[in-house]
Amino acid sequence: MKFLDLARVHIRSGSGGAGCVSFRREKFIEYGGPDGGDGGKGGDVWAEAVEGLNTLIDFRYQQHFFAKNGQPGMGRQRTGKSGEDIVLKVPVGTEILEEDQETVVADLTEVGQRVLLARGGNGGFGNLHFKSSTNQAPRHANPGQPGVERTLWLRLKLIADAGLVGLPNAGKSTFLAATSNARPKIADYPFTTLHPNLGVVGVDGAEFVLADIPGLIEGAHEGRGIGDRFLGHVERCAVLLHLVDATSEDVAADWRTVRAELEAYGHGLAEKPRLTALSKADALDTGTLAERRAALEAETGAPVMVLSAASGQGVTEALRALRAEVQRVRGAAARQAQEEAGPWHP
Repeated sequence: MKFLDLARVHIRSGSGGAGCVSFRREKFIEYGGPDGGDGGKGGDVWAEAVEGLNTLIDFRYQQHFFAKNGQPGMGRQRTGKSGEDIVLKVPVGTEILEEDQETVVADLTEVGQRVLLARGGNGGFGNLHFKSSTNQAPRHANPGQPGVERTLWLRLKLIADAGLVGLPNAGKSTFLAATSNARPKIADYPFTTLHPNLGVVGVDGAEFVLADIPGLIEGAHEGRGIGDRFLGHVERCAVLLHLVDATSEDVAADWRTVRAELEAYGHGLAEKPRLTALSKADALDTGTLAERRAALEAETGAPVMVLSAASGQGVTEALRALRAEVQRVRGAAARQAQEEAGPWHP
């Protein structure tokens, strides 16, 4: 299935049905009077996060979603049938934005979460509603309210516990393939990965979700290479694993390049907890590897892990470190949410 993480949709809720102007016409009833029913309500437009979807590709082939109009009222005080609602089924992690692509309407982060995007118009009153002591035969009714029409953007941000970042050919896809059942494309040329991949990683009996995004190059925030449009998929990650190719001549410069792109992108990515690892360690001798590790540690000011997804060296240690950091960040977020909610009282 082709991956699509941005789509524009045009929606319109249903209009309400018009009220009815009607009078009773029955034998042996001297004073019939008005009996026009109300119009039916127009259908609403909803968005719902569902399981089993990880792309917005369905919205490439259908961009217009119109709910049904309410039916008009009828005589004998009969109310018109309400229009049917329409539901846009989207993947978990979908943001719904206004047409300006900046104003957030809703962020669907849990299965079953629903949001009303456009409310249907109310049906108009029939002439029965306007009967009074001074107007016993009203000959007018209300029209139904019109529906709401709007254009929205759907932007998918995959929900993963940890994310992989780095330059092209840093070994991100190889690491994901070696640690999970995901099968991303792997080759010896840059930009092999053209869209994000997700994999469920297991270590010490625990599992977490790892996301791999296309590589960044200098100027990605300006649109160079594939650009930074896939960085949104690691915004929700608790921790980032920054892979640096150990075979590069200047590992510190490679690290700075990715760091600069994360800062230019914003949205808190540069401040997100990040672990750094030298990949492709099996391709270097011990002395060269030690030199490049020391250079990278001097640049980052933090310990640097060494791993090789091809040989398995250091992979388990990296997964354990990732899992521990994920638990720490998620636990801190849960405690903060509990403090903000206040004490629970039965």
